[in-house]
Amino acid sequence: MTAAVLTTVLANAADAELEDWGPLDEATGSPMATHGLEVWVDGDKSAGIWQCAPGPSHWTLETNEVIYVVSGRMTVTPDGGEPSEVGAGDLAVFPVGWTGTWQIHETLRKAYAIF
Repeated sequence: MTAAVLTTVLANAADAELEDWGPLDEATGSPMATHGLEVWVDGDKSAGIWQCAPGPSHWTLETNEVIYVVSGRMTVTPDGGEPSEVGAGDLAVFPVGWTGTWQIHETLRKAYAIF
C-alpha cells in the first residue's frame, strides 16, 4: 500500500496575499507590523511567507530556520559576530540557538522553513 504525499505550492511568493500577524514580539524599537501566510505545518515544523516592516529586532531561535529573501533587505548580526547584508535573492540559514539582531532597512518579505 502506498501513502499519498501532498505537495504544497505557492506559485508567486512575491505577490501572495498575506494575513495580518500583528506587531513583532522581538522588536527592540518602535512596533514593527508583520504579515504572513503559512503554506505547510507539521507539528513544530512549518513553511510559508513572512513580511515585516523596517526596524531593529533581537532573536534567540528555538528552532532551525532557512530563509530566502523575496524582497527587501536587512543587516543580520549574530551576538558577538560580524554583520552580514541580506537582500532579495539571498538564502540564509539560522541554526537552533542562534542569537542576534536583524536590522530591517526595507520592508522584508521572506520565504521560510522552520524545522
